[in-house]
Amino acid sequence: MRKETIKVDVVSDVACPWCYVGKRRLETALTQWKGAPVEVTWHPYQLDPNMPAEGLDRNTYLTNKFGDLERTQEMTNHLTEAGASEGITFNFGDKWLAVNTLPLHQLLHIAGEEGFRNQLKERFLKAYFDENLHLNKPEVLSTIMSEYGWDAAKTTKVIADENIAYAVKQEIAHYQQLGVTGVPFFIINDKYGISGAQPASVFLEAFAQVSPIEVLSEGDSCDSDTGIC
Repeated sequence: MRKETIKVDVVSDVACPWCYVGKRRLETALTQWKGAPVEVTWHPYQLDPNMPAEGLDRNTYLTNKFGDLERTQEMTNHLTEAGASEGITFNFGDKWLAVNTLPLHQLLHIAGEEGFRNQLKERFLKAYFDENLHLNKPEVLSTIMSEYGWDAAKTTKVIADENIAYAVKQEIAHYQQLGVTGVPFFIINDKYGISGAQPASVFLEAFAQVSPIEVLSEGDSCDSDTGIC
């Protein structure tokens, strides 16, 4: 008998470190899951839609967000440890630049239509948090997209397309209207909500117990209302 597919919608932002951790933990769960096939779809979110196009350097960004650089040390240590356990290298060095992620979501939107959104999501996260690439630079984005067969003209065209930008913003608004205020957020079969970068065991339990009962689990996440990760 054919097993019904389990649907997982993931709402996340490239600028969210816990989204990186959550992605890896979900993937770990998927490798361990022996039940029905799981279909994962990624959806956009912007923690800071007002981020200037030129971006903000590490110290300015962290000072604006937390008021005190010393307060961030414990948080970055926690992230670094959590990342290392999932094979992620978090690099918050002085070359790190916070950027507006709307253009990245536009590229991911089209990548989804072409079948490589998951791969591009991983690539952007690594570029942002490990390689410290400045993802607001056209030449940087063109170089990354060339890894997937795009030329610079196509990359530039997608970023400049207002219709694609509108579609991304509408999708973000849709999930905000559903009550998503922090990411990562995982929606299983349109009824089971998992908030934050939960351990793989939580996803496995959710897959096994999908039911009409709405459940919400809380884990590490980035909140757009408080600005805290």
